[in-house]
Amino acid sequence: MKPKTIKITYWISTVFFALFAIVDGIGGVTHQQAGVDAMNMLGYPVYYLTIAGVAKLLGAAGLLQTKYHAVKEWAYAGFAFQCIGATASWSFVGAEPFFIIFPMIMLAIMFVSYFSWKRYGQLKANSYIHENSYTK
Repeated sequence: MKPKTIKITYWISTVFFALFAIVDGIGGVTHQQAGVDAMNMLGYPVYYLTIAGVAKLLGAAGLLQTKYHAVKEWAYAGFAFQCIGATASWSFVGAEPFFIIFPMIMLAIMFVSYFSWKRYGQLKANSYIHENSYTK
């Protein structure tokens, strides 16, 4: 793929995923009824919504920022754990397939974002090395 295509893929998948995380995070922090019902069904305490909501908002900020690579890596890792944990939780309570599959779909979108970010970074580094490898 061309660098421009990779960059576009990265930003589209990242913005989509981050917007979902922001909306979900706000829903958690404000204790929307759907979230409260989900916590009750899963057997988690309702205050977990606040913890997860704040984490999702911070994680979305971490994904969208471009300066600190370690922060971005940790945000990706946190979201991966969250998506896998959500899939497991819904599976253990015998939820409908949609609730089990949806976190994996979001994880797949996040992986598109992650791998395109890494690939674009490699291409930029190789381009920089190639441009600066000639001596006059």
